[in-house]
Amino acid sequence: MIFPQLTGLGWSDFYQTQLTPEDEGLSPMRIASVHRSRLSAEDGCGQIRLELPLHATTTDYAVGDWALVNAETRVAERRLDRASLLRRRTEHARGPQLIAANVDTLFIVTSCNEDFNSARLERYLALSNEAGTTPVIVLTKIDKCDDPETYRTTALDLQRGIEVILVNAKHPEASQALLPWCGPGQTVALVGSSGVGKSTLLNTLADKAPEDRQLTGKIREGDAKGRHTTTARSLHAIASGGWVIDTPGMRTLHVSDVTAGLEVLFAEITELAPQCRFRNCTHAHEPGCAVQAAVKAGNLSPERLERWRKLDEENTANTPVQTGPKGNRTTVLRGKR
Repeated sequence: MIFPQLTGLGWSDFYQTQLTPEDEGLSPMRIASVHRSRLSAEDGCGQIRLELPLHATTTDYAVGDWALVNAETRVAERRLDRASLLRRRTEHARGPQLIAANVDTLFIVTSCNEDFNSARLERYLALSNEAGTTPVIVLTKIDKCDDPETYRTTALDLQRGIEVILVNAKHPEASQALLPWCGPGQTVALVGSSGVGKSTLLNTLADKAPEDRQLTGKIREGDAKGRHTTTARSLHAIASGGWVIDTPGMRTLHVSDVTAGLEVLFAEITELAPQCRFRNCTHAHEPGCAVQAAVKAGNLSPERLERWRKLDEENTANTPVQTGPKGNRTTVLRGKR
């Protein structure tokens, strides 16, 4: 079973090697949309609606997943393992919310105005690092900003080696600027607050006809906040040959299960920590703290350290742990009594 016609959809050896003789007769399809009670998938020729097997729910799937489908019944018989998975934990939810699967690059979109927030961008970066995707910060609305370079300079300091791209989401040149991540078979996802230009950027990347374009909304002048115009995650073809997953705006993003992602995000603190006198140093008041020494020497900003501390504490509180006697363990959040 070889499916060369699916490489443009993102099919690779990673998924090919998961196929077994028992899968003979099933067709790989990529999940294009997930709703409360239904799925749709892309098979390379267009989208079709899928049926779920008994006892399965749509919460088992994320946009971007690969599923093996019975072409006659259109039942998604099996979901393949994911190369990457973006997910977040929401308040009062039993489990994490799936954002997108098998994403190569995460475009973290924010605008050059009051929406720009370093602390929020760091949350998205931690999410991307943990998921195994490549983060790229995309700064929009540069046509309405007197000095967009100041925003770019600030964004570049958030993580080592981070790519920061300035675009006017309405202009065709935006597609050219983002082309290195949007080639044939590549998948990108768009995340960011409402009103930053994600839907506009999607329309530009996809080069859609006016009647097929995503709805866009204006931002309020008072606080630069926007309204939700994207209400569900969905997969779209990019004119350059890749695929883009659009997501609803997320103004609140709680961190959970992103320890490795935080270590990459705050690499300068991660590298200094082993030099501290105490192994469990909190980098707050202990003697012989290498991190505090870097702050005093002017090599690390106190604001950056404080943002690390806040995210580290939040991640610890929100990350589930197993507790109780063996054979009767329960999962609880460390921050909950």
